[in-house]
Amino acid sequence: MNTLYYGDNLDILREYIPSDSVDLCYLDPPFNAARTFNILFSDKEGHPSEAQIKAFDDTWTWNQAAAETYDHLLTEESDNISQMISSMRQIIKEGPLLAYLVMMTVRLIELHRVLKQTGTLYLHCDPTASHYLKMVLDCIFGLQNFGNEIIWQRTNAKGLAFTRFARNHDVILRYSKSDKATWNPQYTEHDQNYVNTFYRYIETETGRRYRLADLTNPNKDRPNLTYEFLGVTRVWGWTKDRMQKAYEEGLIVQNKPGGVPALKRYLDEQEGNAVGDVWMDILPVQSQAKEKLGYPTQKPLALLERIIEASSNPGDVVLDPFCGCGTAVAAAQKLDRQWIGIDITSLAIALIKNRMEAMFPGLKVKTIGDPKDLASAQHLASEDRYQFQWWALSLIPARPLGGSDGGKTGKKGSDKGIDGVVNFIDDASGNAKRVLVQVKSGHVKSGDVRDLRGTVEREKAAIGVFVTLEPPTKDMTQEAISAGFYKSAGWGKSYPTIQILTVDELLHGAKVQMPPAHGTFKQAAVVKVMKKNEALDFEGPGNEDTG
Repeated sequence: MNTLYYGDNLDILREYIPSDSVDLCYLDPPFNAARTFNILFSDKEGHPSEAQIKAFDDTWTWNQAAAETYDHLLTEESDNISQMISSMRQIIKEGPLLAYLVMMTVRLIELHRVLKQTGTLYLHCDPTASHYLKMVLDCIFGLQNFGNEIIWQRTNAKGLAFTRFARNHDVILRYSKSDKATWNPQYTEHDQNYVNTFYRYIETETGRRYRLADLTNPNKDRPNLTYEFLGVTRVWGWTKDRMQKAYEEGLIVQNKPGGVPALKRYLDEQEGNAVGDVWMDILPVQSQAKEKLGYPTQKPLALLERIIEASSNPGDVVLDPFCGCGTAVAAAQKLDRQWIGIDITSLAIALIKNRMEAMFPGLKVKTIGDPKDLASAQHLASEDRYQFQWWALSLIPARPLGGSDGGKTGKKGSDKGIDGVVNFIDDASGNAKRVLVQVKSGHVKSGDVRDLRGTVEREKAAIGVFVTLEPPTKDMTQEAISAGFYKSAGWGKSYPTIQILTVDELLHGAKVQMPPAHGTFKQAAVVKVMKKNEALDFEGPGNEDTG
């Protein structure tokens, strides 16, 4: 457990995740209607990550793969699924939406398989697709196992309300595998006005708030409970022995002589308000939030904590098959659950690994599917050069910079040879300096290093790093040496201006020679894992640089 898998979640689920092994599944899949949905990074002009766009386009386009999956659902799955997906095709026709539903259906079937009988699934979506997904889930899980349609108000209504009401909520569909599903009721604190009105007494010795509760019995025909207590005769709700014991423990008060005794009900012993299916008390990740990682649709930890606490127990297994920036797995680790995360981009895996190891010092995150040696790196480069590029940048780690055309042509656009960047601060002024990174998967020559040197000079960067899958030639090494050194005023050291690092060297621990880095991936706040019956403890913010 506690593993990140890089690859298509359908393949990962089928190959690695056993049946009846997961206690809770949370998924927040991207939807084609908003192409930038769940994009990890964008370039300086706002264009989304090429690697993710390619992955999402391949998944949510009606193509040969979608058609084959549709045929599989029609011929290999249960009759109700076959009829449902066939009806969908007649109603909405072939296109991105049907491709989305076909691809989601086959994945939801696998997620149902891996859930334990006590397991629960939460599907986070927006109102443009939630009604279709609910039909899919009804077929797979059964109508009787529908739990909730949760409305999460992610922001206050604002803007774009000229022709419609402002859209400001997401939908979270909750389904259980059976009627034996784990359920832990959740409560919110009482409203302060309610507290001030009803819990208006404060115990002098302890400072605890309390209210007075009636001790009399509504059934007046109870001779055995009719007696005098503190000078007052009533039909009481308790026996006289129990009343006396509670009085001696300080739980019964008589505010005035001859007054009817009453029971103290302490505020801190009350459960609070039961959480309903409209959640307005959890704010989205704000721009200045400590947990913000620069991920456009990043969900707040509090949202995932509520879900995980409601439908799992410490030690249980939480699975997120579209884990993005890893909020679900971070919340699971924080709440002492085991976890599994899957994502189709190596960039996401790198971000999550960095986030988890920053939040939980000493945690070593296991990854499967990303290259671990030169041969697997070469295979990734041959399969998908963009994924190779993003993965290679994560070895440094460097923040990716995408092309200006969104990846349609593969050109570098306005970035002119810059694949990634690492920022650092070198003097008391606090101004950021940059290390520029270029990644090459093959056919390298001395001219490439010369071009990087020119880019570093043009961009007024401090250092340039050339990452290559192939060993550098002698001329390339000589070209790098001739660029001289960057002299660090703040650290009193010199670093080679142009550095060549092979992928093999990076896999064996080689590092860029540079001052301590800031602003690569934004660091999450350090968090203490909460054991059972233990309060959470934030130990302080991490690196607040953007990333």
